[in-house]
Amino acid sequence: MRVFVLAVLAVCALAQVAVAADPIKIGAVVSVTGPASFLGEPEKNTLEMVQKEINAAGGVLGRPVEVIIYDDESDVNKAVLATEKLLKRDRVCALIGATTSGSTLAIMGKAEAAKVPMVSMSAAEKIVNPVKPFVFKVAPSDRHAAARILKDAKAKGYKNLAILTVSDGFGQAGREVLKELIPAQGFTLTADEVYGPKDTDMTAQLTKIAGLKPDAIICWGTNPGPAVVARNRAQLGIAVPLYMSHGVASKKFIELAGPAAEGLKLPAGHLIVASQLPDGQPQKKLLMAYTAEYQDKYKSPVSTFGGHGWDSLRLVCKAIEDGKSDKPADIRANLEKIAKFPGVGGVFTFTPTDHGGLDENAFELIEVKGGDWKIVKE
Repeated sequence: MRVFVLAVLAVCALAQVAVAADPIKIGAVVSVTGPASFLGEPEKNTLEMVQKEINAAGGVLGRPVEVIIYDDESDVNKAVLATEKLLKRDRVCALIGATTSGSTLAIMGKAEAAKVPMVSMSAAEKIVNPVKPFVFKVAPSDRHAAARILKDAKAKGYKNLAILTVSDGFGQAGREVLKELIPAQGFTLTADEVYGPKDTDMTAQLTKIAGLKPDAIICWGTNPGPAVVARNRAQLGIAVPLYMSHGVASKKFIELAGPAAEGLKLPAGHLIVASQLPDGQPQKKLLMAYTAEYQDKYKSPVSTFGGHGWDSLRLVCKAIEDGKSDKPADIRANLEKIAKFPGVGGVFTFTPTDHGGLDENAFELIEVKGGDWKIVKE
């Protein structure tokens, strides 16, 4: 019996060593520091949290998942270098990232060339339109966010709209969609102003816009710029309604904008208003559980952007499980087959002609009231 027990222990030890030595390696390029850290930090936190959950439950295909995370410091060039390292040195089977649209657009060609599937956490429509075989994304598209804003603008009877967009990848992708949809839906584009990612004062653009007397203004960007726009609008006493994009759907925007955020509307995922959703909503149970776990572990509010980390890793792992393979080509093929998968950002269905996986239903129109997010009742 003693020999038998020792033999069993030896086999178990060897099995543990084999499993530990053979992880499924998934790479991630995340803006943990730098100007986009308010997006990237919750993404990194969530990736690490989900990795631990998956491994505690036995891993994927009986193997542990190892997420190799590199911080691009919110710098496009560093995102490119990190991607090359993950693909060439770490030999990852799938890539998650980048945090920002500009960095995603810079690295996705490398994933395509290496034939390694990449799931972006960025929103720009051109990431997946036209479809690239190995590139997917989990952030809802600019087009759906813009459509949600314009639906409210039409209901309010607005006719003339002004846009103010940041000159980075996210802002200009949104600008292209707005310039297409505004006239297509019967509105008049009265002003098209742009600001730089590092600009700290937008009073010149706002003064020009106000002089053209639009019915509403749409600002498209990620923090800190939109918060500056909100404060400058209040300082100038401009009463024209101001919409923000989904790029500011985190409490950080309310903190940065302060009282100037009050009353502003924007499209956002269901996560930040999960408790306000009706029971039976397909995501609510997941969203409430994710919120509780994240806030308990990191002592900070959840954000839509952290949810992109949850969706990216869970979708890659589901594709591996469904195909019973961690070969990049198999992961790509099985990502394309995922249907009706409830995630943090929405219910995902990918097809050969749709690598975005979400539609306008991924968004709620929300408003800042009393320093918090509230669903706009229609």
